[in-house]
Amino acid sequence: MALLSPRVPELQRLLEQDFYLAPFEEDLQRRYGVFHRMLKDIEESEGGLDKFTKSYLTFGVNKFVDGGLYCKEWAPGAKAVFLTGDFNNWNPFSHPYKKMDFGKWELFIPAGPDGFPLVPHGSKLKLVIQTQSGELLYRISPWARYVIRESTNINYDWVHWDPPLPYRRRHPIPKKPRSLRIYESHVGIASPEGKVASYKNFTHNVLPKIKDLGYNCVQLMAVMEHAYYASFGYQITSFFAASSRYGPPDDLKELIDVAHSMGITVLLDVVHSHASKNSEDGLNKFDGTDAGFFHSGPRGTHALWDSRLFDYAKWEVLRFLLSNLRWWIEEYNFDGFRFDGVSSMLYHHHGIGEAFSGDYNEYFGMHVDEDALAYLTMANYMIHLLHPECITIAEEVSGMPALCCPVVEGGTGFDYRLAMAVPDKWIQIIKELKDEDWDMGNIVFTLTNRRYGEKYIAYAESHDQALVGDKTLAFRLMDAEMYDNMSVLAPFTPVIDRGIQLHKMIRLITHALGGEGYLNFMGNEFGHPEWLDFPRKGNNDSYHYARRQFNLADDQLLRYRFLNAFDRDMNHLEERFGWLASPPAYISEKHESNKVIAFERANLLFIFNFHPSKSYTDYRMGIEKPGKYKIVLDSDAPEYGGHSRLDHNTEFFTQSFSHNNRPNSLLVYIPSRVALVLQNMDIQN
Repeated sequence: MALLSPRVPELQRLLEQDFYLAPFEEDLQRRYGVFHRMLKDIEESEGGLDKFTKSYLTFGVNKFVDGGLYCKEWAPGAKAVFLTGDFNNWNPFSHPYKKMDFGKWELFIPAGPDGFPLVPHGSKLKLVIQTQSGELLYRISPWARYVIRESTNINYDWVHWDPPLPYRRRHPIPKKPRSLRIYESHVGIASPEGKVASYKNFTHNVLPKIKDLGYNCVQLMAVMEHAYYASFGYQITSFFAASSRYGPPDDLKELIDVAHSMGITVLLDVVHSHASKNSEDGLNKFDGTDAGFFHSGPRGTHALWDSRLFDYAKWEVLRFLLSNLRWWIEEYNFDGFRFDGVSSMLYHHHGIGEAFSGDYNEYFGMHVDEDALAYLTMANYMIHLLHPECITIAEEVSGMPALCCPVVEGGTGFDYRLAMAVPDKWIQIIKELKDEDWDMGNIVFTLTNRRYGEKYIAYAESHDQALVGDKTLAFRLMDAEMYDNMSVLAPFTPVIDRGIQLHKMIRLITHALGGEGYLNFMGNEFGHPEWLDFPRKGNNDSYHYARRQFNLADDQLLRYRFLNAFDRDMNHLEERFGWLASPPAYISEKHESNKVIAFERANLLFIFNFHPSKSYTDYRMGIEKPGKYKIVLDSDAPEYGGHSRLDHNTEFFTQSFSHNNRPNSLLVYIPSRVALVLQNMDIQN
């Protein structure tokens, strides 16, 4: 009910949390006002938000209980609209739509004499759009639920999807995880074979690996249909269609259902920041005009992505995008979304050429697209109102304040934002600095520099670093030696030894210190040896690099299994102690010359010695809680490819001797290039 006020109901709470926002109170009120007017108009004009965001029940092609079909489209620039397809022998004019108000068109097709729809499941359809000049355009409905491309065709075909026995969910949806451990995944590359892998393959072969590794969330990329495979799913052509290159819709529903049976939450990588420029099988020039769903002219095209940009102020664009989110939740049972390209949406300049410094004036003013901001606010409000267990994550690089604060406080309402500075920092350190020059304070600052009261997903690397033209952490650390020296039968080379030890340490400190959630891209957990490159003209359409070689981690003769085991045990330890859901860590040490970082979180003591050669005997560590401590995770253990320099039976007893502003301390042996986690055995977890 508080949202009925045109003023931000709980803005004072936000201003108390971040007093730097006080000079921008008027901006925050205005932004909320745009959202409020949008919500009020939906309630008054559309019969409520619930009805408005389920417009997929009326738009596109939908079946009535009597077998009749109701067809509806928005094509404001059209002179006439027709439906054609297999059902009428591709007669372009036999089934005309009736013109309605506000650029909408409708058509009712009665059931046949036998009571069955005249358009059967699996038959092909096309919209015929007659432009104002009389030109005929053949288009796919923006609301199409299944599109396929036959091997000889350039464009996709619209296939009417209405199976007589649709997939029925068998398992309950799991509760929202307290600690979010995300396995970022791409179905098509989720196989060692050089081909486009299937939903079925992911269900039967990859989900069990994810469960074993201790991840409780899968983030699926490239599911929304995209004509160009090498776009990594970021040039969407059909927003309501699950990509047919991996299999039919029911196979995706089964994947999500099986994941739920394992207690795994499933997020969709949703792309509402832009759309493909394809017209015959995309949204571009759908009704023959330059505008439609997008801004017209230069404002409607992204200069770097060469794609179309939505006009979020348009009523039918709001209907389309909000209903799209609802569709993926209610039709497929996705548990939420990672919103791609949020920075591009938030600013008229789309972040192009902008180096955000953190000055608050960068976040307010005429350069902010407040219509896009209102759409994102509405999307989060709608998702959390109708599906409170759903999770939303923003991929946002500028640092826009209040992005992950509640809507009633004047925030945008996301649950999490990606800590995008963290992987960049690791790349910069590895590329530019010698090991002895690593700056402990700078590492800690980057991992802890996040907006108070907003939750972050930390990650050492994502799919971005795996792409050709970039390098994964493993490849940066070990490079070409990975091809020759990863066998356990060969002695450690200095490069491989360094790479394996630092790979574990970087991931653990990022996991434990960097945020309130953690993300890993598939294969990176075991140091996948090659980059990711989709088949394209530049590589002779090769699938050699468009795959994930999970078999490497299963091979007992290869050192990849050590990294895989460490990643698994790191996640299972988090599951046990829940540091991601705990308050931020207390950092007791960041010693520059010793290269030691230590902090406490979730009743655990984390110790990192990044020094390339120095080990420390009887190193004093400050600690808050007294008691007996034991090692519960040791990157130097032999099962992780370490050198086994620590005795895990050792008991460390605290002394009432203050150190580093902590009331107690203990003495511990810390070998070089080692990460340790100690548990207070006197505290029940």
